[in-house]
Amino acid sequence: MDPGLAADGIVDALAGAAKLLDPHPGDRWAVAMPGPFDYRTGVSLHAGVGKFDSLRGVDLRAALAQAIPAAPDAFTFVNDADAFLLGEWVDGAAKGAPRCVAITLGTGIGSAWLADGSVVTTGPDVPPDGEVHFLTIDGVELEEVVSDRALIRAYRSLTGVDVDGMRGLATRARELDAAAQTVIDTAFGALGLLLTDWLTRFKAEVVVFGGSMTGAWDLIEPALALTLPARPVSDTEHAALLGAAWAAAHPTAAVY
Repeated sequence: MDPGLAADGIVDALAGAAKLLDPHPGDRWAVAMPGPFDYRTGVSLHAGVGKFDSLRGVDLRAALAQAIPAAPDAFTFVNDADAFLLGEWVDGAAKGAPRCVAITLGTGIGSAWLADGSVVTTGPDVPPDGEVHFLTIDGVELEEVVSDRALIRAYRSLTGVDVDGMRGLATRARELDAAAQTVIDTAFGALGLLLTDWLTRFKAEVVVFGGSMTGAWDLIEPALALTLPARPVSDTEHAALLGAAWAAAHPTAAVY
């Protein structure tokens, strides 16, 4: 699905996927959505994040209920990073871990923190709202250091050349492009230091990584230099669907 579609197109795409499941009136639905989003009411808060901006202010619960159709109270909305971690905790790379963390790397950075099967979003041991993208590195917002746009900008500043995000940067690094390797090492080295502090506070036992950038895990892992098990997950979408379904069946797993 193109996240740049108009609101009607996004609703149609989501409802179209639901209709493939031969829905019945009494079915319950779990929806994994990236933030910013009001997961309790089902209303989008997206704006200026480069995806789903057309949904801002849309009551997705009501729109999907009409489009599928389904009962409005049949929907559970779950943050996509939280859903990803729940899925990996239920049956994946973090299966059964008492305390685990997920980091998603793509156009931006997502995160989730899980203790005894429940998502943690508050308290001194997690970043604000459980979101690492609120953190800074030397006074600079994290996503201005580690994200596709940040990596493109960093490589351009060294070479004067544009590159196709992390995918292009990884290709150049594997071809022994010193500038590309420097950009990767600098960005993910800084991320690793930042994460180490929070993972230690949280007493995490394992951290799983998802998102499009995990295709360059061979370059990212050495730069992160984490001391606890760090496991890349290639099928983030499957894990997020499983985790969203788990949250719908276990209301205390993800409370917003």
